Amino acid sequence: MNIFKYINILFNAKYVNSSVRTNQGEQLACKYLKNRGFDVIEKNYKTRYGEIDIIAVHQDVLCFIEVKSRKSTEYGLPEEYVDRRKQQKLIKTSLIYCISTITPVQDRRFDVVSVDLNNGQCRLIKNAFEVNI
Repeated sequence: MNIFKYINILFNAKYVNSSVRTNQGEQLACKYLKNRGFDVIEKNYKTRYGEIDIIAVHQDVLCFIEVKSRKSTEYGLPEEYVDRRKQQKLIKTSLIYCISTITPVQDRRFDVVSVDLNNGQCRLIKNAFEVNI
């Protein structure tokens, strides 16, 4: 087999597995949030600045939620992967959402749902980071 074909197969397989893992984590997170009284109004909201996994309303607060899922904590907890760069993307994307969508909700916050794919357990981190505008 040609070495380039082999490398392409390896990279594509890795990408597909990552995509499946992401979808599984987001599905578990949505179920978890709905069971806790969140009203999910948007999933995978995309702009040129980034993507917000879940947008939901909870107790009159508009929540922009990043889902992080991992099979192992060997390299850290899932929520530790929401670094400053990712936060900036979430903030820009949320501003576009707020400008382009009319919502009666005034309060907003950024949450993270951490998903353990081994046992399906989720953990919600409310107000995962602050926005200073």
